[in-house]
Amino acid sequence: MARTCDICGKGSKKAASRSHSKIKTIRRQYPNLQKVDGQKVCTRCIRTTAKRAAKTTAATIVIA
Repeated sequence: MARTCDICGKGSKKAASRSHSKIKTIRRQYPNLQKVDGQKVCTRCIRTTAKRAAKTTAATIVIA
């Protein structure tokens, strides 16, 4: 399976490791994926959904 977020689709990026002699070696940078309810979700999406949930509950408390 691909290392991508199931919510936003964030995937890996190309990056370069540099040695002391400045030799460039191409490598991959993967997103920080966590399993949440059977989905692979990046930590940015976890944070965003938590903030949205808190905002909607705060709005419900203010309205009620």
